[in-house]
Amino acid sequence: MAKWFIVDASKHVLGRMAVQVAEVLMGKHTPLYTPHLSVGNGVIVINADKVGVTGNKKETKVYRRYSGYPGGLKEAKLGECLENSSEELVKLAVRRMLPKNKLAYSMLKRLKVYAGPEHSHTAQNPEELKLEG
Repeated sequence: MAKWFIVDASKHVLGRMAVQVAEVLMGKHTPLYTPHLSVGNGVIVINADKVGVTGNKKETKVYRRYSGYPGGLKEAKLGECLENSSEELVKLAVRRMLPKNKLAYSMLKRLKVYAGPEHSHTAQNPEELKLEG
């Protein structure tokens, strides 16, 4: 039975939080860790709209995606992404920290991200996850 943890993103920096959340999803904190099995726990991230970034990344860091069609390059700065879709930004940061294989899909299903402080996972009895840094 998987345990669930809760993380308040307003107290942490985006990248440092994403690394530690990804390690919990992979199960690297348990003695049962095996790279080819999904033995991790679930993580609930609340207050994603208040996540912090360091330096002037809000103005300079650019996220790009390309549709494959001529003129299909879309660009958005980190500050715009935080305002419009902070949940997707946290999921993207964690996804890029996970292994690049089919197992990452099952790990990402155990990640729940919410912009505000309310979540609907009280039945899982989440414990607060103490993150370093």
